[in-house]
Amino acid sequence: MDFEVVASGLGFPEGPVVMEDGSVIIVEIQKGCISRLWNGKREVIATPGGGPNGLAIGPDGALYCCNNGGFEYHEVGGLTIPGNCPPDYSGGRIERIDLSTGKVDRLYEAVDGQSLRGPNDIVFDKEGGFYFTDLGKGFSRHRDHGGVYYAKPDGSLIKEVDYHHISPNGCGLSPDGKT
Repeated sequence: MDFEVVASGLGFPEGPVVMEDGSVIIVEIQKGCISRLWNGKREVIATPGGGPNGLAIGPDGALYCCNNGGFEYHEVGGLTIPGNCPPDYSGGRIERIDLSTGKVDRLYEAVDGQSLRGPNDIVFDKEGGFYFTDLGKGFSRHRDHGGVYYAKPDGSLIKEVDYHHISPNGCGLSPDGKT
């Protein structure tokens, strides 16, 4: 199998979204930014800070981002490993990013009075709402539980779907959207 390096020097990339023009938008969790990769070049399109993580394009054409608030990082054998909650933790949140201007709006920071801790991944459903996971946060002597949540992109609704999981990560829907 042959591989080709399309970008280097990225800060813990995740959450790729392939755009119609062939570019790929990614988060750089460690650098707190969202970048577009295209023709061997990297362009920062937004800098929300914290720890931008999962991405999805919403029904309005905007980019929606799960922001985990950041991690402490450690180098182990040449690999960058995310760890516990950092001293500069900025809180978990769901953000909307205008792709033409890079403007970042915070949509959700809590559900039912409980702060979001580490939103991780996101998927839109056929009705235009989205599901997302929240990992929780790790600390030196304890770990938050996480869950699965549902929200609307206009900021009008967020609700808990399932809670009390250890580090729920990615999320997706079946082709029929029922599971």
